[in-house]
Parts: sequence; C-alpha cells; structure tokens
Amino acid sequence: MERDQLQNKHWKITAVICTKNEETSVGAVIDGCKPYVDEIIVIDGHSTDKTQEIAKNGGAVVYLDNGKGKGAAIRQGIGKATGEIIVFIDADGSHDPKDIGPLVAPIKEGQADHVTASRMRGGSDELHGTLGKFVRMVGSDIITLGINYRFHVSLTDSQNGFRAIRSDVAKKLDLKENITTIEQEMIIKTLRSGYRITEIPAHEYARRGGVSKVYVPKVAWRYVYSWLKYLFF
Repeated sequence: MERDQLQNKHWKITAVICTKNEETSVGAVIDGCKPYVDEIIVIDGHSTDKTQEIAKNGGAVVYLDNGKGKGAAIRQGIGKATGEIIVFIDADGSHDPKDIGPLVAPIKEGQADHVTASRMRGGSDELHGTLGKFVRMVGSDIITLGINYRFHVSLTDSQNGFRAIRSDVAKKLDLKENITTIEQEMIIKTLRSGYRITEIPAHEYARRGGVSKVYVPKVAWRYVYSWLKYLFF
C-alpha cells in the first residue's frame, strides 16, 4: 500500500490496559484514551477493589487474566483485540494518552511496525531518586545496549510498557514471557523477525494510583535470562 493510501486509511486502534487494583486511576486512563482509539480492552488481574466496575462503566471491555502476570495478560489482550494497531498503556496514570497520536503515527505512515515510547528521550518522574529506581535504570540501559549492538539499532528504552504495534505483527511474534520481561521480548522478536521499530519521546509521570507490581530482586534473573535467550538463541 502506498504511503498516501496508508495516511488516508482509517486504522482501527485497540488500547489494551492491564490492571490490578487501580481504581484511583483507571477511569481517567480510559477516558483519556477514548479520543484516540476505537476499542478499549482491560485485562484485569482479579482486582479486589472497584477497578473492574469502573472500567466497565467507562466503556471498556473487561476480561480476567489467568493469574500468571502482565506478560500473560498482554498476550491475552493481543488475542482479544480487533484493531489493526494495538496500543499498550499502563493503568496507573504514568502515561499520557495524548501521546497515543504520535505513537501510532509512524505505523499509519508506513514507517514502522512497532513503536515504543522512550522515557530516556521524554523524561521520567519514576526512574530516579531511590536505589531501587537506579538499579532498574542501569539494568534497563544494559539490556537496551545489548539489543542495539546485536541488531545495529539505536533504541534508548527497551522496558517502557507504553507502545504501539501492528496487531498482525504482534500475533506473529510468538510471545512467551509471563511477566514484564515481555516488553524486551517484544522488541527483540520484532527485530529478529525483520520488522521495523522506532521510538518517540514520551514523558513518564508519577503514578496516580496503585503500586508497582515489579519487585526487582525477585525478577532480575528472569530479565537477564530472557534477554540472552532471545538475543542469541
């Protein structure tokens, strides 16, 4: 399809939001997504608060996850999405839905198949200030550096959950990770499969609600293992 045709085409866009006890922020995230997407799917981790109720009242289609983690929920969302482009956005309010337009633009224009939002280029309120955040940032930089050298690209952020991908591409990647390691897996498999990836700058804000579900000491080994596995095997 020619570039002019791509730009004039109406792309159906699905937002996939993974949730767990995010009643204070999920409603605003859903409302913020509405001007930019055609479908909103929430994959909920069996929340014990009002997250599911708020999401349904906000117009999202809600499914319960299988309890295995965010990666498994993302795979479920990919399977449920009917849009030609899938946007993944966190439920805690750290991502600005207004960035969805710039995020999907390279796909609509035929310039990319997968677009990630870079906190390194757009800034972050969540990456600095504590030892834990420092460790996460350094780990992320090492993983991104390895990806860049392996595939001769110049990415700056391999861990941000805010991203857009063509749904047909997402379904061909054969994603396996059950936890947040799926984000680096998605990038590596995009590149290994010969698809095009790019970034846009996007600011990460302090979360409005919920707490981080990632405990670095518990999952660090999985990040290293999956990074090496998908890079070289």
